[in-house]
Amino acid sequence: MKSINLFFQVHQPIRLTRFRFFDIGNSEYFYDDYQNEYFTRQATESCYLPANKLLLDLISRHQGKFKVTFSISGTAIDQFKIYAPEVLESFRELAATGCVEFVAETYSRSLASLNDKTEFRKQLEQHANAMAAIFGVRPTVFANTGLIYSDEIGAMVAEMGYKAILAQGSPHILEWRSPNYLYRNALQPSLSVLLKNSQLSDDLAFRFSDPNWSGWPLDAKKFVSWLNKIPEQEKIINLFMDYETFGERQKPEAGIFDFLSALPSAVFKKSSFKFSTPAETVEQYQPVDVLRASHPGYNGKETAQLSDWLGNDLQREAFENLSKLSHQMHNCDHASLLKDWQYLQTKDHFFYMSTNHVHDDHSLVAFNPYDSPYDAFINYMNVLNDFTIRLERFAEKEQHQMIQYKKKILAFA
Repeated sequence: MKSINLFFQVHQPIRLTRFRFFDIGNSEYFYDDYQNEYFTRQATESCYLPANKLLLDLISRHQGKFKVTFSISGTAIDQFKIYAPEVLESFRELAATGCVEFVAETYSRSLASLNDKTEFRKQLEQHANAMAAIFGVRPTVFANTGLIYSDEIGAMVAEMGYKAILAQGSPHILEWRSPNYLYRNALQPSLSVLLKNSQLSDDLAFRFSDPNWSGWPLDAKKFVSWLNKIPEQEKIINLFMDYETFGERQKPEAGIFDFLSALPSAVFKKSSFKFSTPAETVEQYQPVDVLRASHPGYNGKETAQLSDWLGNDLQREAFENLSKLSHQMHNCDHASLLKDWQYLQTKDHFFYMSTNHVHDDHSLVAFNPYDSPYDAFINYMNVLNDFTIRLERFAEKEQHQMIQYKKKILAFA
């Protein structure tokens, strides 16, 4: 049989408060609690709770043959604990069915894989521990921020014991290949690589409710007919998208929940496909080729690498200034500073600075709290400057305490 992997990304960034120049050095709290609660509750009511309820019903209705996979960011988890604990409980109910896989990611959905191997490994480990604590199962599959992938990133993940990584099926990685196979990492052949089928995924995530799209209106029967046209030898279809596709980006009145409700039955009755999880796919299929990617790709436009986050001077300057603090943070044990450090790395801060006129992630554009990319940059840099001052004060205090301690030792001797 052929397999469908339904993979949903769940993420809520920790949004920054308006931080003025004169706040630098005078404030130690960076977050807009009102916005964080508002958007978390909005997504809870429109997406997370109704979609989770539907998935639970589908798993029961199809007696375990329907399966899905989730990647839930640490920043989303932190906010669910505060603003929507019922969401975590509904995910626990899904986990208890045995038909849901939870994969690992960087805790704050950061870009650490691009610039800081130590931080990358630390965040991955923290997220995996959180998944094990909340859902009782330690992940064996990894999904990087934006599905960023390269040979080196894959090798790091393999060295940490992961069996597979999910990646963007962009042309610079695939070249002439199809995304509908299992591949292996070029540096660590033990690591399997599953690639997003961008066409079919984006049909649901972005084009579903567009009346100008040639595939509109889309229902489950039509979608399965597209699946059936895929060559028989292409056994794996990976449908990767933000979970907020259901109820947030694509509104209920567009029929997105009806589509999801009807999809399993249509697949089982009208095709030779089954639903699998990434871990199951790795066990069931053999890689057909080595995938070589000397530089990272990203989940978005395929003509400009990482452009939504690091495509202009504002983004690169902010990211470089953040990166300069990495070495100091590796030696920091201050809980509050460590938490702020994590939240400041979230990729959304850099997305808000993008000057691209057309973004693939329309939901982020709609929820952008800033008036302009420059406004986002100034606010972020003000926060980062305040954070840097706090970090320097902490380092000075630690150094002073160490000097005093050494003096006491010498006096005693």
